[in-house]
Amino acid sequence: MKLKSLAILSLITTPAFGDIFGRGGIPFNMDFVTIGNAGNADDDTGYGGVGYNYRMGVNEVSRGMIDTYNTLSSPDLTMSDMTSFGGNGVNRPATGISWNEAARFVNWLNTSSSFSAAYKFSTGGNNDDIALWTSADAGYDAANPFRNANAHYYLPSEDEWYKAAYYDPNKSGGAGYYNYATGSDTAPTAVAGGTTSGTAVYNGQTGPADITNAGGLSAYGTMAQSGNASEWTESASTAPNDTAGESRVLSGGHWIAAAGVLAASGLGAESPANELNLVGFRVAAVPEPSALLLTLIGALGVVTRRRR
Repeated sequence: MKLKSLAILSLITTPAFGDIFGRGGIPFNMDFVTIGNAGNADDDTGYGGVGYNYRMGVNEVSRGMIDTYNTLSSPDLTMSDMTSFGGNGVNRPATGISWNEAARFVNWLNTSSSFSAAYKFSTGGNNDDIALWTSADAGYDAANPFRNANAHYYLPSEDEWYKAAYYDPNKSGGAGYYNYATGSDTAPTAVAGGTTSGTAVYNGQTGPADITNAGGLSAYGTMAQSGNASEWTESASTAPNDTAGESRVLSGGHWIAAAGVLAASGLGAESPANELNLVGFRVAAVPEPSALLLTLIGALGVVTRRRR
C-alpha cells in the first residue's frame, strides 16, 4: 500500500481557505487546510511521511457537490440511496461514489478551474478505469503514473491522508502521530453528529452526519477522518501506482465501525469500480502561494513591463 512519490512543488503556503467551484450551476465552496511540516518522518506503521507541503479538504465531498457536477458535466456520477440511513440531504457525504467516479469529479474541479486533469480516462463510462499517464504526456510522473503532476486538485495518497489525519507537529513531548484523527490517542466519544472536540460519528450510528457536523477536528483541522464515511485514497493496494484497475486503499472508518477501524492502523482496500454506501472521499490540493510570494510575483511583473 505504501507510496512515497509525487512530484509537487513545496511552496510557501497560507492558512485554510475556500476554493469556489460550480459557477454556472449551484456554486459551492470547498475549504482546505494547509498540511505543512514537509519532510516529517513516517509513523511506526510505516505511513505518513510526506516530503512537501500540500492542502487537504477540511470536509468530505457532499452530495450537493456531486449534484452540481452532474448539472454542469458528464458522465453523471451516481450515489447510494441513503433513505434508510438518515436521508439524502445535500450536505451529507457523497457515499456510493466509486474511486473511478471520484477521479472524474476531481478532474472536473481541475478542468473547470483551467488546470490539468489529474487522472487520464480514455473511455467515457462513468465507472471505467483510468489509463496510466505515459512519458508522452505533459505532467507525467514516473513515480506515480496515476496522477498528473500538473493537476491542482487530486485524491490524497495514503501518506497524504494519513498525515493530515494523525500527525501533530506540536504534539506534547515532540512532533508525532496520534492513534485517532481527533488529536488524541484515546478513542473518540461516539456521537450522531456535532462538532465537539474528541467526538466522531461511529460505533453503530444510524447514518452519517452532514459533512460540517461530523465530529471533532484533527490536529491540522480536518473533520471526520475518523468516522462518518470511509474514504478513498489515490494509492493502489500494492505500491507503486502502476496498475490502473488495482484495488485502492480505503481509510478512516465509518458511522457503523468500531473504534479499532478508526485507528491509525485500520486500513483496507477495494476495487476502484466498487460503489459502497459506507464510502465517500475528500479532495487534496497543491499549496497556494503566500501573500508575500504573490507580492514578489507582482513586483517582478512590474519590473518586466518597465524593461520593455
